Amino acid sequence: MSVDVATEIVRERSLPVRAIRDALAVTGRNLIAYRRVPQLVVFSTIQPVIFVVMFRYVFGGAIALPVSFFPYVDFLMPGVFVQTVVFGALATAIGLASDMKSGLMERFRSLPMARSAVLAGRTLADLTRNLFVVLLMLAVGFLVGFRLHTDVLGLIGGILLLLAFGYAMSWIFASVGLLVGDPETAQAAAFPLLAPLVFASSLFVPVQSMPGWLQPWANHQPVSVTAKAIRFLTLGDSPFGHSSDVWESLVWIVGILLVFAPLAVRRYRRAI
Repeated sequence: MSVDVATEIVRERSLPVRAIRDALAVTGRNLIAYRRVPQLVVFSTIQPVIFVVMFRYVFGGAIALPVSFFPYVDFLMPGVFVQTVVFGALATAIGLASDMKSGLMERFRSLPMARSAVLAGRTLADLTRNLFVVLLMLAVGFLVGFRLHTDVLGLIGGILLLLAFGYAMSWIFASVGLLVGDPETAQAAAFPLLAPLVFASSLFVPVQSMPGWLQPWANHQPVSVTAKAIRFLTLGDSPFGHSSDVWESLVWIVGILLVFAPLAVRRYRRAI
C-alpha cells in the first residue's frame, strides 16, 4: 500500500471524528453566547413561569378536569414542560437566521470545518439550553404544588422524552430560519406553526372540552401526544395519558427528524 493511499484512508476515517469535534466547537460557541448574553436564557424562562402562575392561580380555578384523579396543577405542569421546549425551539430559527444575516455562514464556509457542524452545533446548544430550562421549570412546578405520582425513573424518562421532542422541533425551526434568513421574519414566520400546535392541544385544558371537529387534531398532533406521554410518565395511567402515548410520541419524534433534518441540511447547502 502506498503512502498516499494510507494517508487517504486515515483521512477518511478521521472525518467522523472531525465532524463531531467541529460540532462540539460550534456548540460551545453558541453556549458562550448564552453566557455572555444571559437575557437570552432569562427571557426564555420568564414566559413559561408566567404561564404557570397564570394558569395555576388565575385560570386554574375555572378549569375543571372531567375526572378528578389529581389536582389541576399536576395536569398543567407536563403541558407547560412541553410548551417550554416547543417555544425554546424557536431560538434555533432565530439563531440560524441571525448567522445568515450577519454573514457568519460565509465565514464558516471558508474555514476547514465539517459543514454539518453548523446545524449540529446549533441544535445541540439549544438542546443544552432546553435541559437547563426544563429543570428550572420542574423546580417552579414543585414550588406551586406539582407532585410526582409515579417514581424517579418515570420523571427521568419524561425529561428525556421532552429533550428528544425539543430536539426534533429544533430541526423544524432550523428549516424556517434558513428559509427566511432574517431573525425578525423567522420569529414572525414561526407563529403560524406554533399557534395550532400549542393552543389547539391538551397542554392546558382537556381535549374533551373542545368542539368535536377539533378533538381529532388536538388528540393526535405531536404536542398533545407528547404532553399525554409526559403525564403518563409522571402521573401514571389515567384518561389524560397512557403508555401508548409514549410510543406515539416517539414515532412523531422520529418522523419529524426524518423529514425536517434532511430539509434543513438541503436548505443550508443552498444558503451557503
